[in-house]
Amino acid sequence: MKFIDKLSKASQQNKSWLCIGLDPDPELMPRVSILDFNKAIIEATADLVCAYKPNFAFYEALGKKGLGILEKTIKFIPSHIPIIGDAKRSDIGNTAKAYAKAIFSTFGCDAATVNPYLGFDSIQPFLDYNDKGVFILCRTSNPGASDFQGLTCITGLPLYEVVAQRAKEWNTYGNIGLVVGATYPEELKRLRQLCPEMPILIPGVGTQGGDLALAVNYGVDARGGKAIISISRQILYASSGKDFAQASRHVSMEFRDRINRLISG
Repeated sequence: MKFIDKLSKASQQNKSWLCIGLDPDPELMPRVSILDFNKAIIEATADLVCAYKPNFAFYEALGKKGLGILEKTIKFIPSHIPIIGDAKRSDIGNTAKAYAKAIFSTFGCDAATVNPYLGFDSIQPFLDYNDKGVFILCRTSNPGASDFQGLTCITGLPLYEVVAQRAKEWNTYGNIGLVVGATYPEELKRLRQLCPEMPILIPGVGTQGGDLALAVNYGVDARGGKAIISISRQILYASSGKDFAQASRHVSMEFRDRINRLISG
């Protein structure tokens, strides 16, 4: 099944455009193992999400043990829910090919985040897995995004718009999406206009200060979909006690229902 079809099916089944980032931070977690923490979060929220998004950095930081936890976490996610491997990879030809194989074949993710800075040949190995989703970093949610992404190019357009235009040109298989932060709502609105059919992965709601209403209203397509609202810390660390899983479910349900009201309203 192609990523976009799997995403749409999960969204319809769970009535959700909420994506939970599985980014375990031992300093913020309750006193349980990372794998047990992830499993509890997944069990508590699997009927409330359209996708899960493990950020590889949190697992790589733990070395070999962490990669094993990542692998087991991915296998624990129900098979009908898409997994976005948030690895932000990019490199030249053969190296990019190895990165794509690692994320899609070795770990079994349904989609990946990639950095377009090295150009098309760094992204093509990911696109060649034409049943997988490829989310290109376009206007990221961090404060330093403006250092480069907002610069005016020789065409007169800001760099993030040029990235979006190139993404449209490269979208031969229909498997490209964009990463656009909720912290830049006007840019999100513009990028949705430029790419009306693409899925957009929208981080930055919650702890980073992005406005949920603007993220939903500006991010959805003409049918009220394809805006994947990614939230991590507010859900994962809703409680530091033994009730952390139940608390995460409660917050997840609140976010899902708020997103749905914004779409329908």
